[in-house]
Amino acid sequence: MPQDPNLLVGTETSDDAGVYRLSDDTALIQTVDFFTPIVDDPYDFGRIAAANSLSDVYAMGGRPLLCMNILACPVKSMDQSVFRRVVEGGLAVIREAGALLVGGHSIEDTELKYGLAVTGLVHPQRVLRNGGARPGDVLLLTKPLGTGILSTAIKGGLADAATERQLVALLATLNRLPMEIVGEDEAVRSGVHGCTDITGFGLFGHVHEMAEASGASIRLQRQALPILPEARAFADMGIIPEGAYRNRNHYRQWVRSGLPEMDSLEMIGYDPQTSGGLLLAMERDAAMRLQDELQRRGYLPECRVIGEVLAGEPGLVYLD
Repeated sequence: MPQDPNLLVGTETSDDAGVYRLSDDTALIQTVDFFTPIVDDPYDFGRIAAANSLSDVYAMGGRPLLCMNILACPVKSMDQSVFRRVVEGGLAVIREAGALLVGGHSIEDTELKYGLAVTGLVHPQRVLRNGGARPGDVLLLTKPLGTGILSTAIKGGLADAATERQLVALLATLNRLPMEIVGEDEAVRSGVHGCTDITGFGLFGHVHEMAEASGASIRLQRQALPILPEARAFADMGIIPEGAYRNRNHYRQWVRSGLPEMDSLEMIGYDPQTSGGLLLAMERDAAMRLQDELQRRGYLPECRVIGEVLAGEPGLVYLD
């Protein structure tokens, strides 16, 4: 059965969302994401889960329009006020994104889960895919790494309250501003060739997907990687989430790091991120311009150029 020609982005390249063309100047972005709590406060959990769900729309170059809640409620073991606070936190971030909450669905479950189904809009000619990276592009990452490791440390009671506050602030930060600048500044927009967000597969997993979809290799500079304070120390202590080991087992066949096995920096590369930064493949001048504008507008997360795209074996990731 032939594919609908209006389906601009489907499942073929492991992109962040599906995109369907409605007209010459309008396409729909569709995505869904939800997960279990990574912080104790239900309101903060709602904020983080919503920001994480909305990120897929930004990664495709679009703006979120409509959201629907997805909520799993352990009603036999948790007070209903918790569920209200989760949804209130999500709504606060939805409003910050300029989107609308139009409904949702809840079920009874043994574990709390929350997220959003999100519909966004984008011009068909402005869709960003993870497969657009070109040799010579640099890679700009808009948030630091290590969120999975810090979340694990917080759950284990090893991180202090200040660290938890800083992590929550980062995870609840929308990827809205970088993409607003891309949309507003044609000198930046014309230099962006590909984009994805760094989430559950970790930096190495998502970089591999970008490299494979683009038919290229990618070289990362270990000294350039932005890493959250304390994440390296906790990783050295072995405070590493199980998801990092799963990512390593799957993606290490494409990673050439030169680091000792189980080195903490390598494990940070496999660390599953929640509400992570955008990874943009773009011309160097455009990346510098975007960085400067983010700084001028007071963007707080650490944002760095972390590597470059190479003409090489598709899918390989080098860490130098």
